[in-house]
Amino acid sequence: MDIYLVGGAVRDTLLNYPVVERDWVVVGAQPDELLRQGYLQVGKDFPVFLHPQTKDEYALARTERKQGHGYTGFAVDCDPSITLEEDLLRRDLTINAMAMHTDGNIIDPYGGQDDLKHRVLRHVSDAYAEDPLRVLRTARFAARYAHLQFTVAPETINLMADIVKQGELAHLPAERVWVELEKALGERNPEVFIKVLRDCGALEKLLPEVEALFGVPQSAEHHPEVDTGLHILMAIQQAVALSADTDVRFAVLLHDLGKGTTPQTEWPRHIAHEERGGKLVEQVCNRLRAPRRHTELARTTCQYHTLCHRALELRGKTVLTLLNATDALRRPDRFEAFLLACEADARGRLGLEDRDYPQANYLRQALAAAQDVSAKQFKESGLTGKPMGDAIAAERIRVLEQLRPS
Repeated sequence: MDIYLVGGAVRDTLLNYPVVERDWVVVGAQPDELLRQGYLQVGKDFPVFLHPQTKDEYALARTERKQGHGYTGFAVDCDPSITLEEDLLRRDLTINAMAMHTDGNIIDPYGGQDDLKHRVLRHVSDAYAEDPLRVLRTARFAARYAHLQFTVAPETINLMADIVKQGELAHLPAERVWVELEKALGERNPEVFIKVLRDCGALEKLLPEVEALFGVPQSAEHHPEVDTGLHILMAIQQAVALSADTDVRFAVLLHDLGKGTTPQTEWPRHIAHEERGGKLVEQVCNRLRAPRRHTELARTTCQYHTLCHRALELRGKTVLTLLNATDALRRPDRFEAFLLACEADARGRLGLEDRDYPQANYLRQALAAAQDVSAKQFKESGLTGKPMGDAIAAERIRVLEQLRPS
């Protein structure tokens, strides 16, 4: 049997890009041969094995035949007669359809090296259309390698659009959509993921609430870029500069959803968009089955980001209301994530990308001042229950009033 390094490890090696994991394909072998050598079989739909020492994944060379909808409806053939070229043909992009022999020789039957050279993401064959998950994966690769000037080939965008038109995205489990979305949010340019999904019509199917923001105007006085969708893309870019956490970037993606439901007669103003947006955030998170951490931060950011922007003009009582509403006293780490999301929103505006955001530091100081007021000092006065709670709140308001900018 012959063993080859395949897929992402070969691609990233040729790009001089960090190799995160190594996958291998085994040609000309039966499952029993690997089991006798100590490999552990883990695959259910087709034979995949873990190496006894490295724990890398080794899969038997295979072909696939579409039998149903979605990304799991395949009949798999792992006969030992299947060639490496046949195995590579079923892969998504040419840059992922290369193999490297143990002697270092590159096997590249579908032009992956040429597409690496020209920075193109191109599908290997029409079999690409059999797996709708590849629409999201291709958009994610575009986000990962955008800083290297990679773009999606026009013919691949067209094929992705055909998959969307055929309704195949509807058969993707919510969990798989979420996995791809979160991975994309963790890339260097997650805004490119959104752009590519828009280009092929997939954003309207997967995140119609975000798609609805494009073409919606905002006041040019506060948003020189005007278009709300463009603002979202710019804000995500700023979120990347501020935080590597996907919950912060997800919150930025959803923070202005309410503006997509503003009646056109009210444009470019968006009164009460925070309240309307909160319901849409819940809708998106429920549909994607987003983790609680992401959901809570997205909800908080949507509802309170404009109040955060006004922090320097708020009275002490309102600042305390904001701290309580965001659960800052009990969960300061999440409050810090909230501040970062709000800062990304403020900086995600044309020509204002480098503007200072003093509101964040002011609210950090406000939180520290409020935390310094504890129950201990009131217990000595014999206060308990609600009277003590009221006394603590009053003292916090007093110190927050003293902290206000003059």
